[in-house]
Amino acid sequence: MDFDDQLRRYFATTDLSDVPQGALEAGIEKMQVDLGMEADRGRRFALWALLSMLGAAPDLDVAFKDPADRDTARDFMEMMERAQDGEG
Repeated sequence: MDFDDQLRRYFATTDLSDVPQGALEAGIEKMQVDLGMEADRGRRFALWALLSMLGAAPDLDVAFKDPADRDTARDFMEMMERAQDGEG
């Protein structure tokens, strides 16, 4: 699942600064519903990762049944934190 494709699917643009608050909230809500229904691990992780970047991801134990998937999500969160801190 391509990042730009996800943005276009849920927000009709690749530039989130163009999205009005109500449309942003509606897109996030649709993503959360889709996450709950998605069975494919890769697509599920991609949805969760974007929700995480938007500050709207569910807790890891809710989002991922598999411990390996939770570990991958933790690695992603740490990587994003380092990137925000300018470490990497």
